[in-house]
Amino acid sequence: MLNQMTAVKNAIAAVLAGKDELVELTMIAIVNKGHLLLEDVPGTGKTVLAKSLARLIGGDFKRIQFTPDILPTDITGIQFFHPKHQEFEMRPGPVMTNILLADEINRATPRAQSSLLEVMEERQVTIDGETIKLPTPFLVMATQNPIESHGTFPLPEAQLDRFFMKLPSGYPNYDQEKQMLHMYRSKNPQDTIEPIFSLEDILLMQQEVQHIHVSDEVENYLLSIVQATRNHEFIENGVSPRGTLAFMRAAQGAAYVQGRTFVTPDDIQYVAPYVLSHRLVLTMEGTMRKTKENVLRDILESIEVPVESEAGR
Repeated sequence: MLNQMTAVKNAIAAVLAGKDELVELTMIAIVNKGHLLLEDVPGTGKTVLAKSLARLIGGDFKRIQFTPDILPTDITGIQFFHPKHQEFEMRPGPVMTNILLADEINRATPRAQSSLLEVMEERQVTIDGETIKLPTPFLVMATQNPIESHGTFPLPEAQLDRFFMKLPSGYPNYDQEKQMLHMYRSKNPQDTIEPIFSLEDILLMQQEVQHIHVSDEVENYLLSIVQATRNHEFIENGVSPRGTLAFMRAAQGAAYVQGRTFVTPDDIQYVAPYVLSHRLVLTMEGTMRKTKENVLRDILESIEVPVESEAGR
């Protein structure tokens, strides 16, 4: 897995400069069947990342551009009457894919958002009483633009909780952006991407990651962080039980993609900001004093970290 992860990073680096950590976090989500929320300004490579990953795993890719007039059936599919055949036919929606890019999800109405989130949870669609299983693996990469509020419908906390991780895309630095100019000067490097994994490989990884060992000490450390989010003076609602499970699985995924068979406290600290921040609801005073990320950083610094010999391999 470690060699393949290096190959994935190198392949993405050929089309997106400076995204190694984002690629690693995305692979952690993929091996855990987790969905991602990418939040950043337009033009920072979110679509390129999704399309490139679909090619690297040999999977299908589809994209939905969310707008206020999009309907749930535009996402899930519909039974339509075919005038030539004089009968109803099933027309599955774009969710029938391996990697689905839900672009600007916060521009869709709550009803349309809910239809996608239900698909994410159930991994199936029901159209006029007929239930259709989604392809496996299935990953939603939803994006939202944090700088716009006009014509948007922000995802409520209960729906944010359904995303495995929330990741920033981020601007490239000077050298990375210069590298990007060179890469795209005479050709589109996305056209050269070849599969590194097969879909069967991904399904096998999703089984293997569940066997990554979590010692009692590391588990207690993880739970201490979760409990601290529920008792912090600046947090109104802490991490949910669903979030606790996602936290553990993300730590297992971090160990797995780095080629280890056990979780360390470093894995816990590494994934915590991406798994927990979007699951916190700050109090009124908390929002005026700190960001969610700052509050979580304070929590991580306040909890004793188990030493490596105690972490139990």
